[in-house]
Amino acid sequence: MEYFSLQGNAPNVSFEEAVVRGLAPDRGLYFPAQIDTLPPSFFEGIEELDNSEIAFSAIQQFVGEEIPKQTLRSLVDEVLSFDFPVLPIEPSVHSLELYHGPTLAFKDVGARFMARCLGYFNSQNANTKVTVLVATSGDTGGAVANGFYDVEGVEVVILYPSGKVSDIQEKQLTTLGKNITAMEVNGTFDDCQEMVKRAFLDKDLEGKRSLTSANSINVARWLPQMFYYFFAYKQLKHLGKPLVFSVPSGNFGNICAGMMAHHIGLPVHHFVTGTNANKVVPEYLRTGLYEPQPSVATISNAMDVGAPSNFIRIQELYQNDLEALRKHLSGYSFSDQATRETIQLLHSEKNYIAEPHGAIGYMALKKYLEQRTDLTGVFLETAHPVKFIDVLPEEVAPDVRLSEEIKTLLTKEKQSIPIQTYDQLKAYLSQ
Repeated sequence: MEYFSLQGNAPNVSFEEAVVRGLAPDRGLYFPAQIDTLPPSFFEGIEELDNSEIAFSAIQQFVGEEIPKQTLRSLVDEVLSFDFPVLPIEPSVHSLELYHGPTLAFKDVGARFMARCLGYFNSQNANTKVTVLVATSGDTGGAVANGFYDVEGVEVVILYPSGKVSDIQEKQLTTLGKNITAMEVNGTFDDCQEMVKRAFLDKDLEGKRSLTSANSINVARWLPQMFYYFFAYKQLKHLGKPLVFSVPSGNFGNICAGMMAHHIGLPVHHFVTGTNANKVVPEYLRTGLYEPQPSVATISNAMDVGAPSNFIRIQELYQNDLEALRKHLSGYSFSDQATRETIQLLHSEKNYIAEPHGAIGYMALKKYLEQRTDLTGVFLETAHPVKFIDVLPEEVAPDVRLSEEIKTLLTKEKQSIPIQTYDQLKAYLSQ
């Protein structure tokens, strides 16, 4: 499999090089040069397959022969060591819970997959050392830290916006030590992401660091997120109604992976993106004008992204045709007040505890399903409510149980390096 840069000014590369580079030399995101659909027989018999078989079938074409099939199967088995339950919330509305992994967030799948791919490539090139440089608006940092912890030949540097992630999120990425370094940026997620992109293109760092990213800009973080759309379809196929997925979106890697799953054959009627006050994409779908904005802080902090990197991949999937995209994607934005009210409603009327991102996914789904009874809707619950207990309504928070692991985590001492400028990051990477 070859990958090309969406900027169009860099040579095509292999899967391995796309993973190791993260970002193309022209600052473009890598995209598969060829996309093949799975045969109809795969979906006809999907109920008979286990999750590992489904995931292997979905990802194999994007890896090609660069990881032996048996090794890739084992790798996928290791990644998918937890459940992906679909729970009924009300008639025609279901929650797909993606927080049953080690860091209680949907990003565990992509982070674990990428870490194992990079570990395999490093094992084939013993002298190669890689620095994973990643920006996080919340859950990515913890998932990457956990996924890459103590992986030989890999150092991880995580940038996160000071005061703009939850206490649990911060502890997950600042307390591991060893090969994990956290840098606390005086700024927003967009500032963190811009620093990461600048470092990739900084000629002064060439020869000093082999940099890659574990944000969803990296193909090995982005593509495995297809898996749980297949898992949800498997669990709901028996209902016999077309599926609608509602995805709370920030950097748009998750929903883009779902759309890729659709492009390789997964039967999906429609996608819905729910955003908070950072509503660049819903506004684009409404007006046709794509205008990135400075990010706005909200209680759904993992979606506080004013310039979503992965949206260019969605545009590529639909050949930059806005009308074609509108046929497959709808978008709605919601305020913090509406989010809190919805969390309360789900708790009191549905006996379900949602966190802010999942609540936005639920609201967006309900908006799309108005007066539609012929569809089955699924909203993605992307993180465990315990990670956002500090912003949950006071009527809801007491019912969220803290596991012993979380209680222990909160007692650990944070270790981070405060920075304000790119030059400070560059100085650290130049050591």
